[in-house]
Amino acid sequence: MLVLIWAIIAEKNTSLPSPLLTLQEAIKLFSDPFYQNGPNDQGIGWNIYASLKRVAVGFGLAAVIGIPLGFMIGRFSFMAGMFNPIISLLKPVSPLAWLPIGLLVFKAAHPAAIWSIFICSIWPMVINTAIGVQRVPQDYMNVARVLNLSEWKILTRILLPSVLPYMLTGVRLAIGTAWLVIVAAEMLTGGVGIGFWVWDEWNNLNVPHIIIAIVVIGFVGLLLEQALVAMARAVTYEETGA
Repeated sequence: MLVLIWAIIAEKNTSLPSPLLTLQEAIKLFSDPFYQNGPNDQGIGWNIYASLKRVAVGFGLAAVIGIPLGFMIGRFSFMAGMFNPIISLLKPVSPLAWLPIGLLVFKAAHPAAIWSIFICSIWPMVINTAIGVQRVPQDYMNVARVLNLSEWKILTRILLPSVLPYMLTGVRLAIGTAWLVIVAAEMLTGGVGIGFWVWDEWNNLNVPHIIIAIVVIGFVGLLLEQALVAMARAVTYEETGA
């Protein structure tokens, strides 16, 4: 149905390429996705790889900092009192608003894009992990207190298994936001990446390649999302009645 509507619109508006023309361009594009003709002329495969690499670095840094911080905020009320106002203040800020700060501090586009990924990825991880810790059944904590368990055993035997589904939900939300932001950030910073590739094709008025890039961006985002959904499903458990 979508392709049919697209074909009808393309028939009326000649500036929009038809589905058949776009398919032909996609076949040419993916026949050699990893060619290299200089730093600014590379195949779509290299551009996707560059974007995924930036997302992995920024996302990894956010996980290393955000997940432990979420545990501390959920476990200790004084940490929640310290950080909740800061998170409430900074979370609504658009990730792209942080990009000029990254360019100012790092003096380069690559680390500035990673900084934008980091700052947009950290909040879902912190918030969902903290909520997961706060929703651990009080009975579990009472048993831990009776058994005089150490803080490390409480963390590894009670909190981590209970919080893991919440934590992976935060990770899933964060990866979707990170992939969304990197495309926009690369349009502004330039260099190699799927976002810059889209912008470069727009400057060349190559509309079929833009449509192909939209599909590729959605497909890669879907793969990342489904991988994390499968991981979350593997570690999620259901409470059983007595």
